[in-house]
Amino acid sequence: MLRKTRIILAALMMTFITLLLLDITGVLHHYLGWMAKIQFLPALLALNVGIVFALIIVTLIFGRIYCSVICPLGIMQDLISWIHGKRKKNRFNFSPEKKWIRYPVLVVFIVAIIAGIGSFVALLAPYSAYGRIVVNLFKPIYEAGNNLLASMAEHFNSYAFYHVDIWIKSMPTLIIAACTFVIIAILAWRGGRTYCNTICPVGTILSFFARFSWLRIQFDTEKCRNCSKCSKNCKASCIDYKNHQVDYSRCVACGNCIESCNFGALSYRPVKLKKQESAKHADSSAPSHDASRRSFLLGTALATTATALSQAKKKVDGGFAKIEEKVAPQRITPITPPGSLSAANMQRHCTACQLCVSACPNQVLRPSTGLLTLMQPTMSYELGYCRPECNRCSQVCPAGAIKPITKEEKVSTQVGHAVWIKKNCIPVTEGVECGNCERHCPAGAIEMVPLDPDDEMSVLIPAVNETKCIGCGACENLCPARPFSAIYVEGHEVHKTL
Repeated sequence: MLRKTRIILAALMMTFITLLLLDITGVLHHYLGWMAKIQFLPALLALNVGIVFALIIVTLIFGRIYCSVICPLGIMQDLISWIHGKRKKNRFNFSPEKKWIRYPVLVVFIVAIIAGIGSFVALLAPYSAYGRIVVNLFKPIYEAGNNLLASMAEHFNSYAFYHVDIWIKSMPTLIIAACTFVIIAILAWRGGRTYCNTICPVGTILSFFARFSWLRIQFDTEKCRNCSKCSKNCKASCIDYKNHQVDYSRCVACGNCIESCNFGALSYRPVKLKKQESAKHADSSAPSHDASRRSFLLGTALATTATALSQAKKKVDGGFAKIEEKVAPQRITPITPPGSLSAANMQRHCTACQLCVSACPNQVLRPSTGLLTLMQPTMSYELGYCRPECNRCSQVCPAGAIKPITKEEKVSTQVGHAVWIKKNCIPVTEGVECGNCERHCPAGAIEMVPLDPDDEMSVLIPAVNETKCIGCGACENLCPARPFSAIYVEGHEVHKTL
């Protein structure tokens, strides 16, 4: 029952988190957003003391069930290992803890957090790694399926589905996500929980507390026949059947060992009952553990943690000519989303989980390619602009990199300012009127003035009032100049309030 309960809870958690990352409507974030916020590292970086404290307490009571029930990357490894287990059973063996790998990786990880090296933190963060895998590898397939359903629905005059654009947001991030998936899949296929117990910093942190957990997998030496089936089915390779010992720093309380034991020699029970085992269970034929009680305790663990806790724009060319794609300008300062406060705050707190990138309905956010901010979200306006009424990214961020911001606060937050490029402007190059940037500026920060101040009949060009511009990018996105816009947004290192 312990194993079955764990599988059911883990399957629900992984399914819902995956749907959260795949969501193209924004609806699921209202119901499932808390699942991202109870992940350990995002909660730690967001200084969400309540959730961090709750996860530590749960670990001290139940062991590392976080890794087997809540962490989606851990559950993904279990799934891959289970698939291999269908072909090759009893394939694991006990191996000592790899301290020479675990602790140096943890030290470097902590130093990277303190130093604000977000790219290294993002590479090792387990929830973020899973987020990148889903958003970059699986979401395009999901969107393609959605578009297929939308095409089919159109034939029946139904609009239950609508087409969305499928595009590569960042080639480096796509490559990193693919490499991460392959590496973790190989490790899980061959060794089960190898990644969790040698590389993952969250697993190492929780292992300090799991050593002292109240409920543990324990041996009944009188029933054990040293058949080694427990060790051969332990995906964490943490059971030494010869000495009847379990390395609780690596055990994720999955229940595989209990399920595989034919003699009832293993049970998940409080430590204090160990000395009383022979007195309370003198009859060797009696079961060593109440299965329903195990299920109740594991279910309570998850419940406790949980308690603590448009249509896409289409390009229309009128059938006359193909519209040339826009090229992103070379910005001196990258633009970070409203609510991120500053580039430094984003760099320190963001784990690059891609949830905000996936949730952005305007196709503005995409992963950065900068060395120190690799995979963290940055803004660019080739496909859309940051609409003043949208604050979805600030609502879904679980790590505090983008603080929750109201729509009223957003329209008064200056993330950058528009810059006019004379050589690209259509009134200058072609001598015709335009004014697209002025007409669509939601802040009223652009005014059209004569190109020649001494000639009132000359064509009009935009003049930007930087004190009113909020950096939303409407002017850049809607500028008809191709491939480079005649007006673009330069970011601010620190956001300003107008």
